[in-house]
Amino acid sequence: MNVNVQASDSRLSSTTQGRSTRADVLFHTTRDFPLGKVLVARSVTGVCAILLGDTVDELQADLARRFPEAALIANEAIVRDDLSKVIRFVENPAEGLRLPLDMRGTPIQRRIWEKMRTIPVGRTVSYLELAKWVNPLASPRVIAAACAANPIALAIPCHRVVRSDGGLAGFRWGIERKRELLRREAGA
Repeated sequence: MNVNVQASDSRLSSTTQGRSTRADVLFHTTRDFPLGKVLVARSVTGVCAILLGDTVDELQADLARRFPEAALIANEAIVRDDLSKVIRFVENPAEGLRLPLDMRGTPIQRRIWEKMRTIPVGRTVSYLELAKWVNPLASPRVIAAACAANPIALAIPCHRVVRSDGGLAGFRWGIERKRELLRREAGA
């Protein structure tokens, strides 16, 4: 959808319980970075997507699938600071990644994502351990599903969640990226 929108348009702030609305506008840009390509998208509330991949087309299609009701506007100027922080984090994880986030998901997904954000750089936790942090009755499968649904790579560090034996389980952006992220963070 192509829409001309002024940055001061009051419609920009319309989100309802974590879901995009028809008037929702997301600004995005894509760049090369040490792990392939990265797409960063933001609303007026904060970053709502950090997507990793191999091609710009793949990333833009993923963004459109995740936010089907939003007007997606390529605008590097609006997203530049967020993108710079993401790239700096990958290059030097010890600095951490602090971004205003616009987390969109179900209440349980958002709760799990908030818990994931407390996992320090250089540390991993198992799906089972994270499930216990969230709720003693939670299933590791619920954690895995929240990881798979996570649209904000790196800022919601699902790459730090591993199998109980320490092995690397599925990572929607590729096991090799997960391995490299963990390697970089271990040296931080």
